[in-house]
Amino acid sequence: MILELIKNFLSPKQACKHEHVGVNCDFGYCPDCGALIENQWYIVKCSCCGLKHKAIVKNGKIVPVNNFCHNCGSEDYTVERLETIDFININYAALIRKETKVSQPQKPLAQCWVDATRKIDEQPLLLPIYR
Repeated sequence: MILELIKNFLSPKQACKHEHVGVNCDFGYCPDCGALIENQWYIVKCSCCGLKHKAIVKNGKIVPVNNFCHNCGSEDYTVERLETIDFININYAALIRKETKVSQPQKPLAQCWVDATRKIDEQPLLLPIYR
C-alpha cells in the first residue's frame, strides 16, 4: 500500500491523450480530464502534382506515410488544414486533438428562464439590463 503511494508520487504524470473525444464534432469536452478539445484535421498533398497522400502524426509533426509521391516521384509535400472533414478526405487526413482555453466573457452576464408550464399565449416581456 505504501509502496504504491510512493510509486505513484514519484512516477511522472501521464498526459491525457483525449482518445474518447468524438471525431464528428469540431469541439468537445474530454470525458477523462474535462478539458475543451478542438479536433483539427490536416491533409498532405504532393507539392509537384497535388496528389493526396495518407497523413500520419509522427513526433508531433504531420508527414506523409510514404517518403515520396508514387505519381511523380517528388519528395516535397504541403500540409493543409481542413475546416471540416468529409467522407472523401477522411481516409487521407490526420487528426490532432488540441486543448483550447475557454474564453471568459468580458462583462458579467445575467440570465433568466421562463417557466415552460405557463398557459398564457402572450410573449413575456424582456427584463431590463441594469449597469
